[in-house]
Amino acid sequence: MTVLVTGATGHVGRLVVAGLTGPVRAMTRDPAQARFASHVDVVRGDLDDPDGIPFDGVDKLYLFAHPPTVREVVDSAVRAGVRRIVTLSSGAVTHGYDTSHHLPVEQAVEASGVEWTHLRPGEFATNKIDLWGPSIRENGTIVHPWPDGFGQPVHEADIADVAVRALMEDGHAGRAYDLTGPPKLTQRDMARALGAALGRELTFQDVTADQALAYYVSVGWPEEIARYVLGLGGYEGGEPDDFGDYEFVVSPDHERVTGRPYRTFAQWARDHVEDFRG
Repeated sequence: MTVLVTGATGHVGRLVVAGLTGPVRAMTRDPAQARFASHVDVVRGDLDDPDGIPFDGVDKLYLFAHPPTVREVVDSAVRAGVRRIVTLSSGAVTHGYDTSHHLPVEQAVEASGVEWTHLRPGEFATNKIDLWGPSIRENGTIVHPWPDGFGQPVHEADIADVAVRALMEDGHAGRAYDLTGPPKLTQRDMARALGAALGRELTFQDVTADQALAYYVSVGWPEEIARYVLGLGGYEGGEPDDFGDYEFVVSPDHERVTGRPYRTFAQWARDHVEDFRG
């Protein structure tokens, strides 16, 4: 039987496709732009068109979160014979900050009656490509107001590795895996690691949070998401969430599933060095 991967050309989805063995169907809005191994069945599909998703012969589904149509998508999948769904969710659900985006997706999957596993990653390391990439490529600087503030980015390959195991192995049903990433780092630590990978020194611009917000929006980030990243707004908009004495714990879920620790940010930087080249 076949595994259908939605969001197959995304940062995580493409690695899920690459990690799967056996029949795999990669769904994308534009198959002509997809680049996968020859054995991968690349198909056109859109989560906004549940009836058009090619579920025939599919028994396992990797589901990218898309709240507007999730119930219709899940219903179509179940009618077609899907019996296992692995959902790309968010660590914000674990901490109670997400009630309208990833949580409804989780709830729809759980209500379907099939085996389910939720992946709840925290801070995506790939965010640095869009947030830091433009200024690094332009002049070797980083736009961030708090260089000594902490973060805990997770490598997308670590998320994909857990997804592949949950899709292909038994024993993961009914689990929600928190994928936090390795121990916390300051933004300055991350800049050093990225600079080492690039072979150049990176410096921080002296900016306020509002100036950083304006810059992030100017390079294409939605304002609501940029506000959350900077701590100026809540996960779902409005006032900032109260993180209180938030502790950057390292969840054991990744190592329990894969048998190895998280990849470091330095490894992520080496893997993405071309994304930051001028």
